[in-house]
Amino acid sequence: MPDLSATIERRLLVNYRVDPAVALALLPPGLRPQLVDGSAVAGICLIRLGDLRPARVRPRIGWRAENAAHRIAVEWDTPGGPASGVYIPERHSASWLAVAAGERVFPGIHRHARFTSDESAGRMHVSMRSTGMTVDVEVAVDDRAEPGAKAGCRASGAWRSSLFPSLDDASEFFRAGSTGWSPTRDGALQGLTLATTDWRIEGGTPLAVRSSYFDALPAGSAVLDSVLVMRNVPVTWSVPALPLSAGRAASPAPATP
Repeated sequence: MPDLSATIERRLLVNYRVDPAVALALLPPGLRPQLVDGSAVAGICLIRLGDLRPARVRPRIGWRAENAAHRIAVEWDTPGGPASGVYIPERHSASWLAVAAGERVFPGIHRHARFTSDESAGRMHVSMRSTGMTVDVEVAVDDRAEPGAKAGCRASGAWRSSLFPSLDDASEFFRAGSTGWSPTRDGALQGLTLATTDWRIEGGTPLAVRSSYFDALPAGSAVLDSVLVMRNVPVTWSVPALPLSAGRAASPAPATP
């Protein structure tokens, strides 16, 4: 896969506190949940990319893409010690190009989905619909800086999380776990590592969140925790230096009434 460049026009990171045993059952061999305060961390990434292109291509030739990824924070062992990132069991895109180029230009299988969005400076509402998968997220955003926050971290009012003591802690957690692994049709894992020299993150207030993926997990095993927002951040993706190989993982069973 080639290195890729883009601008994150909008990225919503919706975070759940998940039972570690439930999270482990969703992972392929070789990966384990990364725990925070005794819980696994999982969620949804709703990202709109602008100027998406191979890294060597000029921005004006890039294209725009709306995507969704269900993610689980993971660890794995390397010769140099444990590493962290995310496992992405489900990827969806509004772009048929991404669907067609999955496993070749983009990592893993991409399924087509319809997206709708209604966004302003202070509020974002993004929905996704695909065969067997729905997501609906509404978030309030306030660009005032959180007292004591590091540069690049801004909070929506009193940003709250039961997983992370502060917005700074949440920001560093996701910045450190910047490698994502996606399953292929033959059970392998393909990875990309995100990098940016302009990491900026805001805290959001969730107003309404639904995901059929998390709704399908055992009752009470996945609890909504927090929302993070990134806007207008230039990024690049590159293939990790150390490949990972693993078997297939399970998917959540349909929710029971």
